Amino acid sequence: MSAYLLTAWLSGLLLIGALAVWLLNRQIRASLAAPRVRESGVPDGLPWREVCIPTLRGKELFGWFIPAGRRAPALAILHGWGGNAEMMLPLAKRLHAAGYALLFFDARCHGRSDGDTFASLPRFAEDLEHAVAWLLLQGEVDERRVGVIGHSVGAGAALLLASRRQDIAAVVSLAAFAHPAGMMRRWLRFKHIPFWPLGAYILFYVQRVIGHRFDDIAPVRTISGIDCPVLLAHGTEDETVPVSEAREIYANRKDGRVRLLPMQGSHDEYTELDRHIGTMIGFLDNAMLRSRKE
Repeated sequence: MSAYLLTAWLSGLLLIGALAVWLLNRQIRASLAAPRVRESGVPDGLPWREVCIPTLRGKELFGWFIPAGRRAPALAILHGWGGNAEMMLPLAKRLHAAGYALLFFDARCHGRSDGDTFASLPRFAEDLEHAVAWLLLQGEVDERRVGVIGHSVGAGAALLLASRRQDIAAVVSLAAFAHPAGMMRRWLRFKHIPFWPLGAYILFYVQRVIGHRFDDIAPVRTISGIDCPVLLAHGTEDETVPVSEAREIYANRKDGRVRLLPMQGSHDEYTELDRHIGTMIGFLDNAMLRSRKE
């Protein structure tokens, strides 16, 4: 084979390889993209107003703000992957009756918020940070008593944000996973994708796209950097994220301000939520009182 033909053959192989990798990366993104479910209702029976919250990259977040009087403690509440603000509304009436101003909002690429190039746990945390910043600007909110509640990926984002900021009064984590790699490996098994070599490449590619190592954003790691009180609530029948992962996060806590609350229920449905929401409110009340004194 002449040098010219060999060069052409190698160039063709490289082109085919590059195209195959591009198609694979595109398929990975499509497979992992969050489904968008838009809200169909509103916070009935509460004094809500629709708000627009600026976030990074010039994007805006849809939300509902429910005030609770002058200088009230406030909570920014974030859904999970593929969720929206409406899915978190079962918490609204009891928390509002307990005196909390509430901000329910959609992360980017979710619900009625703007889209972006991709969604990720770090981007959930970015959006949650901007939601907290929005709350701090509201005159009816006590800026010393702002907490966060998150579900699943939103819970991981809440823990990540609290590990980076000192002004979060409390965190309630609902069904947080211990490590993103563990979630990804479960997804690979569900899709019948072998870990070697394809699964390993997918994990590498996702970390490159989101710009963060899984180890650095894993709740099992971020919990040790949080100074405020944390409530780790988890369903004992959760098949998406086993309750053992809540115990793993709890085992890596920094101090006694982290509390573990197993309750009957699955990943998205807490059959005992009504019974345990009093525990959640009591936890928040104590955390907010401590924050106010400080």
